[in-house]
Amino acid sequence: MSKQSELPPLNPLHVFEVASRLLSFTKAATELNVTQSAVSRQIAALEAAINVKLFRREREGIALTECGEAYRKEVGPAFARILWATNEIRANRLSDPLQLRVYSSFAARWLIPRLPEFKSRHPGIELRMNTAVQPVDFGRDTVDIAIQFGAGNWPDISCRKIMDDEIQPVCSPEFYKQTGGIKTIDDLAKVQLISARLRSLDWKDWFAARGRSAPDGSFMEFPSSHLAYQAAAAGLGVAMGQLSLVESDVREGRLMYLFDGPVKRDMGYYAMWPKELSLSNNMRQFLNWLYAAAKR
Repeated sequence: MSKQSELPPLNPLHVFEVASRLLSFTKAATELNVTQSAVSRQIAALEAAINVKLFRREREGIALTECGEAYRKEVGPAFARILWATNEIRANRLSDPLQLRVYSSFAARWLIPRLPEFKSRHPGIELRMNTAVQPVDFGRDTVDIAIQFGAGNWPDISCRKIMDDEIQPVCSPEFYKQTGGIKTIDDLAKVQLISARLRSLDWKDWFAARGRSAPDGSFMEFPSSHLAYQAAAAGLGVAMGQLSLVESDVREGRLMYLFDGPVKRDMGYYAMWPKELSLSNNMRQFLNWLYAAAKR
């Protein structure tokens, strides 16, 4: 490519646009938040690159040469169009629906019941949610923020823990009465235990934390935690509850906790977004609300 067809250096060109609009290197330096000498160097670099004198010194300050004035008339509108296009993209990003990716059980049992509060605080932010258990791929999936379960060590992803993973057995009060009371860990061997396919280690980890082995009896398995908790509330057995997802059931009397407290695992629910992506205002508003809601 010949030198005549090359673009001039863009940073000096930007400095020229500001200085030619203000007709002052001092004012240009203030707008650009640099020193006056830096403005002078950038203008000199541009003049050297295009081999044209753009400014002349006068008693009152600086003035554009004839070539400089002709150049300003073309460059100024070009930068104005760039600024307009940039603001349009920013505005569209702010008005675009916020795309969420969430596990179905987390969505049904924790997030959706709290969304009316978010909508009342941020009526201008539209949310679109899809549910999936597969790990999110931000390069492939149309997702702004994902909420996933794990240890928080995903590569090339920014994340922040929303809540810890605390587990404790739960059953319906009616089932508890029917069994005559489930008061010791040994009593669990006499009742139907319920598990979720995607949380298959919960029972094993809970028993291990109490120095015991999980019973050999068969578990009634469901494809999701949401269905496992519904089965427990219907009186089909004892499920391993995630405290964050069963709290409303316990509060409203559909489920009750068994034994003396939860087991906390080294896992949790995390909000995730691409590491290279700067957060939009909508993303920031949603994440701030999410952290506050989880803390409450």
